[in-house]
Amino acid sequence: MDDDIETMSREQLIEEVKRLRAGIRRHRDASGHDLCWHHPDLWALLPDAATHTPAVPDWPQFLRGCVRYRESLDRQCPQAPRIQQEFGE
Repeated sequence: MDDDIETMSREQLIEEVKRLRAGIRRHRDASGHDLCWHHPDLWALLPDAATHTPAVPDWPQFLRGCVRYRESLDRQCPQAPRIQQEFGE
């Protein structure tokens, strides 16, 4: 799957690492409502396309997962500032 790496020059590998790091930073630096969003731009950094459509939980299970994710932010990042902005504003 990653055979293309074997044929890259040092310069190409450096450029690839920079491209991947930039994508990871964009994802890492997401804030507010962007934390809960579908991230195809991050997945598009891979040279191979996804071969499946993601399974999406039904609404009750999805919302419970959102609540658990938000609770995990309270535990893992309690110092993060809180915002009152609604989605789409």
